[in-house]
Amino acid sequence: LALSWVDESLAAGEARSIALIGNAAEVLPELLGRGIVPDVVTDQTAAHDPLYGYIPAGLSPEEARRLRERDPDACQERSLASMTVHVQAMLAWQRKGAVVFDYGNNLRQRAYDNGVEQAFDYPGFVPAYIRPLFCEGKGPFRWVALSGDPEDIYRTDQAILELFPDDDHLFRWITMARRHVEFQGLPARICWLGYGERARAGRKFNELVASGEVTAPVVIGRDHLDSGSVASPNRETEAMKDGSDAIADWPVLNALINTASGATWVSYHHGGGVGIGYSLHAGQVIVADGTSEAAARLERVLTNDPGMGVARHVDAGYEEAVAVAKARAVKIPMMD
Repeated sequence: LALSWVDESLAAGEARSIALIGNAAEVLPELLGRGIVPDVVTDQTAAHDPLYGYIPAGLSPEEARRLRERDPDACQERSLASMTVHVQAMLAWQRKGAVVFDYGNNLRQRAYDNGVEQAFDYPGFVPAYIRPLFCEGKGPFRWVALSGDPEDIYRTDQAILELFPDDDHLFRWITMARRHVEFQGLPARICWLGYGERARAGRKFNELVASGEVTAPVVIGRDHLDSGSVASPNRETEAMKDGSDAIADWPVLNALINTASGATWVSYHHGGGVGIGYSLHAGQVIVADGTSEAAARLERVLTNDPGMGVARHVDAGYEEAVAVAKARAVKIPMMD
């Protein structure tokens, strides 16, 4: 039935999302066997946790739970075998001409460890698509309305659109998010902003709180996936131009500079996305409470945090980052 819906949508030229409940280690080989080759293939799996994050093929969720409790080693072994089949199917599609990339939750590493020597023949999404954005210090920019009032988020939405009127992608996202993304808990929003843009947004949010247009402080943070706060050789820092994939200095420096800049909360954590032993990340949160003191902290944190991303990529030899640094007057000693 799902495939018939796909055929109908293709014939009609209509964009349509179709979800199929199944196990990738079973569904993907079945699709291959039918001669189906998708245009684009990726994964979204919690393969960094083979015990709890991946259900072995042939088991229902309840059967997997019972096996996990009865024999965790056997459960992990079956999960790894299923991940291996999953990756082999993706490699087969790549050989048949599909665009294949890894989402970044360590599926390839698990298959590689289980004997698939070609597991890394398809790239992660960062080197394939995102790194030019990282060279601009661009990454996830998040904010939460502490009032709990959705109208405060809608006012900040409008502020973002007014600040960056020429960013068509941003306009499309904010407009769609307002229509389709429901709030859970405190109302929040996310978008991608780069060096210079985050500081402008932070200043504006603080002004809105000061004026009362936004009724309570706004908390600003980001994802652990960012341009200059991570050492993660299988995701954010995969295939760096200078081979510095595993250099862990950058997240340490990011945490230190955010602390010195006056962030409200700085975290340093292990394993984000790909699992313990494979990554180090630094995070920051800064509160816009409408005061002049907050305005100064926001300016420093939201300039220096993405600025570390530009510097990290300049240091790695990316010409795009050098161009951004020169155009936006980012002071980087090793660039001179």
